[in-house]
Amino acid sequence: MGLPAPALLLAAGLLHAQASPPARSFQLDYEEDCFRKDGVPFRYISGSIHYARVPRPAWRDRLLKMYMSGLSAVQVYIPWNYHEPLPGVYDFAGDRDLEAFLDLTAELGLLVILRPGPYICAEWEMGGLPAWLLWTPGIVLRSSDPAYLAAVDSWLHVLLPKVKPRLYQNGGNIISVQVENEYGSYYACDYEYLRHLLGSFRALLGSQVLLFTTDSTRAEELRCGTLQGLYATVDFGPGSNVTEAFAAQRQVEPKGPLVNSEYYTGWLDYWGGAHASTGSVQVARGLEDMLQLGASVNMQMFHGGTNFAYWSGADFKGQYKPVTTSYDYDAPLSEAGDPTEKLFAIRTVISKFQPLPAGPMPPATPKYSYGWVALQKYANLLDVLDVLCPSGPIQSQFPLTFEAIKQAHGFVVYHTQLPWDVPDPALLGAPPHSICDRGYVMLQKEYRGTLERDGRTALPVTGRAGDTLDVLLENMGRISFGANVSDFKGLLGNLSLDSNPLFNWLLYPLAVDTAIKQGWPHAALPKSSSRGRAGPAFYTGTFNTPGIAWDTFVQFPGWSKGQLWINGFNLGRYWPCRGPQQTLFVPGSVLHADRPNNITVLELEGAPPAPFLLFLDQPLFNSTLSHSTTTTE
Repeated sequence: MGLPAPALLLAAGLLHAQASPPARSFQLDYEEDCFRKDGVPFRYISGSIHYARVPRPAWRDRLLKMYMSGLSAVQVYIPWNYHEPLPGVYDFAGDRDLEAFLDLTAELGLLVILRPGPYICAEWEMGGLPAWLLWTPGIVLRSSDPAYLAAVDSWLHVLLPKVKPRLYQNGGNIISVQVENEYGSYYACDYEYLRHLLGSFRALLGSQVLLFTTDSTRAEELRCGTLQGLYATVDFGPGSNVTEAFAAQRQVEPKGPLVNSEYYTGWLDYWGGAHASTGSVQVARGLEDMLQLGASVNMQMFHGGTNFAYWSGADFKGQYKPVTTSYDYDAPLSEAGDPTEKLFAIRTVISKFQPLPAGPMPPATPKYSYGWVALQKYANLLDVLDVLCPSGPIQSQFPLTFEAIKQAHGFVVYHTQLPWDVPDPALLGAPPHSICDRGYVMLQKEYRGTLERDGRTALPVTGRAGDTLDVLLENMGRISFGANVSDFKGLLGNLSLDSNPLFNWLLYPLAVDTAIKQGWPHAALPKSSSRGRAGPAFYTGTFNTPGIAWDTFVQFPGWSKGQLWINGFNLGRYWPCRGPQQTLFVPGSVLHADRPNNITVLELEGAPPAPFLLFLDQPLFNSTLSHSTTTTE
């Protein structure tokens, strides 16, 4: 006698349930102090990579090397300002194609720990917050200020729907999502803000996603940095006592997995400082100690990359400390993506705890010394303001900040005239901390010297009534960590002559990158320039490759400070006389193998008598010539 129809259906359903895999899940297990992936205890070994610091053609190479190192996951920041350059204007194309990057991680078999901010630090310009937030007078960043929250909500409603289908429980590879970033180190300690973010993330990503926070091991930072409903993790480097560090996490999370979300494999460099380095043995030993405790670890950085264009941030540690263009970080994969001794030491440790992928580590990318390239002066900057500021100047009785004239990055010229004769030297000066960040002073179009934040703030000048005074202000990167005030740029106070304020300014916000991307100055007729080599000026040149487009490094023998573009791509700031970085990384993907490569240099203080660049097959990181004091690490 057969089973009745309902019983047959039930039996068929039970058989189907046994045959199908369990629902995808990634959860906390507070009983066993671990993560559970699809119900099975799980621990991740992860490394940080910032897609915004790596040219898109190199993404696969870097991620494959991370996978072959034995990593199960990568940790990824999303810089808000990289994707929303103006309010309501979004850019997810080309190097900014976040979804393509995430899909590539999935293709290569890597899980993702996502850190969408809205603040990320990362030594990135303004910690990833858009400079246009500062257009709102009195805005309090990283707080429950309604103006700030409105901007954050608009952004999250664009960003998080791109993330949701890629969550692990939705069939993707994103296992966890960080809310804010080291919020405990910020003065505000605004729980209402964290509660608002928690609500927004839950509403947009669902109730199943694992949300977490990261803070240092200091008790007061852990107290302000997290919230019920967010799993608190810690960050510390190889110099820390592992047991003590995880004991700090246990103060706020008595149960659950031990997690170091930022295990520092190296450190960042500041202009004028020594090149940071951390020994491979020390890094490997600390990693092994944590893995023996069953901890999940993310190594920051596993690949650092480069702060192209104007994206490097700055720290504030008693004074303004801008970050170098290179973000090599002494990481296991070098700035150019090459495996280092440190990578192999880490890989050996990982092999003791889980099997490594079969096959060899991909090799270093090929490099080429393209040699010496001669440049010629194209024009002084003040002679091409019509090209760099086609909309014309802004008139103001007093100087205005970059933010007041809606200039996010780069440069602004402040122009006025001497109001009276100055036969004897008078001090041209500014109040303390009001030159943000460097001011190149020109009288009658002749360069007279540089004013600097936390440095020289006055220069002696002479001249006649009506003489032109121009100050080119450079933004060196907004503070990304360590300050409790917003980092406005430009002239923040009046310039004065012997304490008499100067009035009647013309402000020229420069769109240098726009002009260069449109082919200027290579497509323009050369300007005759009779004046010398001192002061802000553009230099141009071209070079051919021997039919290859390999990575290279460019050195600036005798140059002072400035910005470099090749084929319209902004490779970042050079400053060899301040150091430690002496070369800029040039990815092969920006070069042409089959036609001339166009070089444009904006030198700010003074070019050498014979303006050459030298292309090398290896970087020079560690020579510091700071304020006339030479030190080599």
